[in-house]
Amino acid sequence: MERPAKKRRYDYTLLIVVLLLVSIGLVLLYSTSSYNGRVKFHDSYYYLKKQGFATALGITGMLLVAKIDYHKWVPLANLGYLTAILLSVAVIFVGDEYNGSKRWLSLGPVSFQPSEFSKVAVILFLACLITKNVKQMSKIRTLVKMLVPVLPIVGLVGASNLSTAIIIMGIAVVLIFVASPKYAQFIWMGAAGVGFMGIFLALESYRMERLAIWRNPEMYEKGYQTLQGLYAIGSGGLFGRGLGESMQKLGFLPEAQNDMIFSIICEELGLVGASLLILLFLILIWRFFVIATHAKDLLGALIATGALAHMMIQVILNIAVVTNSIPNTGITLPFISYGGTSVMFLLLEMGLVLSVSNLIE
Repeated sequence: MERPAKKRRYDYTLLIVVLLLVSIGLVLLYSTSSYNGRVKFHDSYYYLKKQGFATALGITGMLLVAKIDYHKWVPLANLGYLTAILLSVAVIFVGDEYNGSKRWLSLGPVSFQPSEFSKVAVILFLACLITKNVKQMSKIRTLVKMLVPVLPIVGLVGASNLSTAIIIMGIAVVLIFVASPKYAQFIWMGAAGVGFMGIFLALESYRMERLAIWRNPEMYEKGYQTLQGLYAIGSGGLFGRGLGESMQKLGFLPEAQNDMIFSIICEELGLVGASLLILLFLILIWRFFVIATHAKDLLGALIATGALAHMMIQVILNIAVVTNSIPNTGITLPFISYGGTSVMFLLLEMGLVLSVSNLIE
């Protein structure tokens, strides 16, 4: 008697953690943004309603994408790459500026950040490209060939959004690294990358100014946000002031619901609450690793690895910025910070990884 075929199913641990992070994110966002919403828009729920709508769309998209075999996206990988470049060019010429940064495109009443789409497009594009050239990955010429197509997106995005450009470059390097059988050549690539970053920072005076602010935030007017964030973290103590009881969100910490939301989490929930949130991110990254190592093929493994690199880099950089461990670069905390485009494309990315997990035997 033949044994019945093993039923395929999604990685439910990953799905539960994602839904937990999204739910917690909405609660924390309301707690952090209610004051700003009331002052600016006369509606305490203003930010929550916008984020909630984007989250609902994102979850719907995630569940749809999870049901589609990820191999069916391969023919669209090049189109996604070209779309990312075109959208990045459009931002430079017709993008909307907000808080001094030109990062948005508007389509009627809807505005979105193309850089968030670029992250997903690069993961899929590079995963397909590396899969086609996997037998030549030991040659440095092939590594350069893999990296060169990413540079236009990095350059275009970096013109207005350095933090996202760093994340995209980091994703690309991780994907190429895990697919390469030789590691010594990455020393040269790393040295070249450091040199490139040095030149890139020196080209604009404001980038060097950020380094000075990072070293001595109390000496610069622009260091105000960093200092207020550190005050919030310090005042939270072990267990925090309590959910909704933050003082810094009451106009002291500018745009608290965005990049600096982790400092409010530390203030309201303390070290214990912040550590539990970090633990959820660690579980998420662990599931990406498990899915990547058990994927049906290299393409699936690279898609999961790309999501792992994206999540790991973005979470580490956000927390490092909030704690002033690195200069302020304007990186959001995944699923938690305010941003409809961010949460939508993050959830679509999670759908891709769930699709990979669905084909694991």
